[in-house]
Amino acid sequence: MSEEKKVVSSDEITEEIVTVTTEHVSVTNEKSETIDEKQEKKVGNLQVEEHEHIHVAEDIPPELEELLHTDPTKGLTTEEAAKRMERFGRNEIAEVKTNYLLKFLGYFTGAIAYLIELACIFAIVLKHWLDFGVILALLFTNAFIGFIEEARAESALDALKNTLALKAKVWRDGHFIDLDVAELVPGDVIGLRLGDIIPADARLLGISVTGGETEGALSIDQSALTGESLPVEKKKGDTVYASSIVKQGQMLAVVIKTGSDTFIGRAANLISITVEQGHFQKIVNQIGNFLILITSVLVAIIFVYQMIKFRHTDDGKVLNVLGNVLVLTIAAIPVGLPTVLSVTMAVGAKQLAAKKVIVKRLTAVEEMASISVLCSDKTGTLTLNELTFDKPYLSPGFSEEDILLYSYLSAEPGANDPIESAVRTAAENSLDLLKNRPNKHEIPGYKQTAFVPFNPTTKMTSATILNVDTKAVFKVAKGAPQVIINLVGGDDEAVKAVNALARRGLRALGVARTKPGNLENYELVGMISLLDPPRPDSAETIRRCNGYGVEVKMITGDQLIIAKEVAHRLGMQRVILDANHLVDATKSEEEVTEHCERADGFAQVIPEHKYRVVELLQKKGLLVGMTGDGVNDAPALKKANVGIAVHGCTDAARSAADIVLLAPGLSTIVDGITTSRAIFQRMRSYALYRITSTVHFLMFFFTITLARDWTMEAILLILITILNDAATLVIAVDNAKISKQPDKWRLGQLITLSILLGALLTAASFGHYFIARDVFNIPEKGDDKRLETIMYLHISSCPHFVIFSTRLSGYFWENLPSPIFFVAVMGTQVFAMFISIYGVLTPAIGWGWGLSIISFSLVYFFVLDFVKVQLFKRWSFAFTARVFPTPTRRNKLQARKVEAERLKKVAKTVKKIRKVVYVCKALMVMKGSSTKKLTQQEAA
Repeated sequence: MSEEKKVVSSDEITEEIVTVTTEHVSVTNEKSETIDEKQEKKVGNLQVEEHEHIHVAEDIPPELEELLHTDPTKGLTTEEAAKRMERFGRNEIAEVKTNYLLKFLGYFTGAIAYLIELACIFAIVLKHWLDFGVILALLFTNAFIGFIEEARAESALDALKNTLALKAKVWRDGHFIDLDVAELVPGDVIGLRLGDIIPADARLLGISVTGGETEGALSIDQSALTGESLPVEKKKGDTVYASSIVKQGQMLAVVIKTGSDTFIGRAANLISITVEQGHFQKIVNQIGNFLILITSVLVAIIFVYQMIKFRHTDDGKVLNVLGNVLVLTIAAIPVGLPTVLSVTMAVGAKQLAAKKVIVKRLTAVEEMASISVLCSDKTGTLTLNELTFDKPYLSPGFSEEDILLYSYLSAEPGANDPIESAVRTAAENSLDLLKNRPNKHEIPGYKQTAFVPFNPTTKMTSATILNVDTKAVFKVAKGAPQVIINLVGGDDEAVKAVNALARRGLRALGVARTKPGNLENYELVGMISLLDPPRPDSAETIRRCNGYGVEVKMITGDQLIIAKEVAHRLGMQRVILDANHLVDATKSEEEVTEHCERADGFAQVIPEHKYRVVELLQKKGLLVGMTGDGVNDAPALKKANVGIAVHGCTDAARSAADIVLLAPGLSTIVDGITTSRAIFQRMRSYALYRITSTVHFLMFFFTITLARDWTMEAILLILITILNDAATLVIAVDNAKISKQPDKWRLGQLITLSILLGALLTAASFGHYFIARDVFNIPEKGDDKRLETIMYLHISSCPHFVIFSTRLSGYFWENLPSPIFFVAVMGTQVFAMFISIYGVLTPAIGWGWGLSIISFSLVYFFVLDFVKVQLFKRWSFAFTARVFPTPTRRNKLQARKVEAERLKKVAKTVKKIRKVVYVCKALMVMKGSSTKKLTQQEAA
């Protein structure tokens, strides 16, 4: 990823520089102070900068607020609950059932499908049953492939509904009863305990389930909803969300929102309104519209011409003329285009399945090749979603092994707490004395004689430990940094260390032990730092994605500083925006979209924000992929061009996604990108070939019909269509050259090249026609039908060999076709040659004509390949803006030039500022070394 693209504004540059320097500089305004002055300056009463969780504010209308002042000891009456039920509805997410019949019929819509269906109707009217059967078979084959490949066992809304609790403890009519969660209404007072799934959005009352006041807080795991990596502390007055889980504590709460008004309900609503047409369908329809347009116009002209010319004769009857143009229409329209593309994607889906990438929506295979932005959820996707030890701060005289041992001695055995679990896991994996223990509940050499568990008031745990060998007794304590620092009588260096960790988004935990011989006098061991670490393969995956032209943006519900720290560890830039930036009323949508495109990630987001990020990027014309694993990711997964549910995802994410990864992490996404790009190249190759063939066919027969009244037997035209399309089905397993940038259809380029190649093929066809007629004196009409056979073999082979050229943008020998594909294409033409030589279904033309036509087609293929390469070399947006200078293209080209100049200036500025940063870093290193020497001298 280039620097020019990543750092684009003075504000972002400043933010990045400040972020880098604050890792090494903990005190600001140092420019006016010399190093000596800094050494002599004493640190005052420093305070720990506590990391505060930023809660998402819930908008409660005044009329609803009036209903929330329920007596917490009695609850609502049955009558009042019934009234509110009628007003607010049941506490459930509305189901939207899939009509599979309508879904299947949906595969019979679209430009090409409509034209094929019209041809079917004409075939029935004219009683051309063979034509009707062939066309209908292709139509249903395409529909069945798409329907079967995309059949889903469950819907996203069903999965969201299943995350809700089934029963809740509620105060009703003065009794604390079990109630179906669907019966909850705003104003109900519910009880929340350890392990409960919260049944509705509710406000904590600060009252215990037993009715007494409580000063404690609830520890809530809402990672599946918000993407936060750590459980959050919720106290009196805070809002807890439906489907989150109580991990610690108990308290009463009043229900404030139910059903579709809840946090999770709004996510469900976003999913239900996302019904946009896919990118692939749009492309196929655009190709179909172009082919339909030229086919309809040319066939209509032929129809009118023949009706006028042959009026008052049997040949001029409507049904006869209609029969003639029907044959041309059937041969011209790409009846096999949807089928070949569907089969190619289906084969690709099976290839991806072998790499543990399961495709749920078939067209996602094509769309994945075109994505240029991959928005990735952080927690559980880029990271492991488990707290682990990071590099700790150690007091003088203590080692990393010491802090692990003492933190383990003060950990609560079997506690269902992520921090305690992280402490125990790190110690057991690192300390030799804890490995291979016969009894996991004992610590070799130590015995715990007393233990005080974590208390929300004291914010620490403590234990009394006996050293079995020396019989010495000491105490260890572990808890909030400020508590432990106060316990040891203060430590300014530790405060600095904790604040430095906090600025990087790391959770700190203090560890202390008593000094020998005194059970009341504590000394600081150090500060544990905890972080949800990146997966081992995440940084490499991001690098590889960037190598394929896919920009990765991190989206997380975690706090901004945590997001920046993780981005830094992943090798990403640290231009991270908070969610408020996405809904800033002071900025225009264009400005927000521009910032969204340039940012490396977003923090403190909720499902609506993730949805908006995807929406803004799509409005910019980008194809967006979205990865995630939680309920909070489901709306964005559904909205994205390609939604990717990662390993271990929730049912909601899996159901909303188009692709599901079975292997942990994102590394398989790169396999998905490369495989899908190979599939895309095959599809684009076939599309270019098929459009070229159609253009050639229409050009030649339109001109020859009007000029010479010459036609070909219907059976030969149908034979060309069936044989050539059947052979090109094998393109699904052909070799493909994988591009280093996101693939695009570039329809303007595709159609221009098709018209150019079609015109050259038409010229060759007329050359064959007139040479056979005028040089070799083969009759144009009459009983001698050899000219039809000659033109049949030419029209079958010459355009068909073009598919060897359309496989890639360079010369065909740069990536040779697979043996199977080569044999399939050549086999059909050898078959067509033998039919022509020996006169099966058509007059024989002998070996001389047969071999010469095939040889000419192969030689002419080299000419067409050269023309194709030259066009691709010269084709660019600047070229199209000059050739087709529409106002839109001119303005866009000018804007690109201005942007390129601006980025060059920004790049120069960034380069200069980074030099200053490196100098600052060097000075801080020198300052640290100097301070260390002075300390050593004073100690001496």
